[in-house]
Amino acid sequence: QVQLVESGGGLVQPGGSLRLSCVVSGSIFNSMSWYRQFPGKRRDLFATITTNGLVYYTNPVKDRFTISRDMTKNTVYLQMDSLKPDDTAVYYCNTRPPPQYDWGQGTQVTVSS
Repeated sequence: QVQLVESGGGLVQPGGSLRLSCVVSGSIFNSMSWYRQFPGKRRDLFATITTNGLVYYTNPVKDRFTISRDMTKNTVYLQMDSLKPDDTAVYYCNTRPPPQYDWGQGTQVTVSS
């Protein structure tokens, strides 16, 4: 079974930074994405790293967020800088669409002064 465990969220001031981690159980080699879910909304994909190491971002996070991975640790990372209140959401990881694994618990990111 593959399990996804997100961590690293918390409360941060606008302009601050957080680094999220997504531990993927086992040693699965897949293109991975970060998703976030705003209250009352469906999950939105905003960053992807392919099996070849190519990265893609949606415009709201472009130039502020960085996705990376360490395959030796079965972990995908998300470095978030210059955080804005609009970034407040629950953050999840999974494969790029269509998601292949059961969703994890996600990690809450709250950006507020």
